[in-house]
Amino acid sequence: MKQIKVLGTGCASCKTTQKLIEEVLVAKGVQAEVEKVEDIPSIMKYGVMRTPGVVIDGKVVHAGGIPSRAQVEQWLSAA
Repeated sequence: MKQIKVLGTGCASCKTTQKLIEEVLVAKGVQAEVEKVEDIPSIMKYGVMRTPGVVIDGKVVHAGGIPSRAQVEQWLSAA
């Protein structure tokens, strides 16, 4: 099962990113555990300076701004 982390302190962009990822998971029928990481020291461990950040299976795939639906679909098909 994929491990997905949405890194961010709870801003609207972070919430939108998490919702988008969850929608794509359902649409694609992909099983994944989605975790919201809001702790700044934990976010910094990934080297993400701009949020929202997205980590899939331990690899940072996005940082800063809301990703497009196409980007999320690509990450989930590649991961």
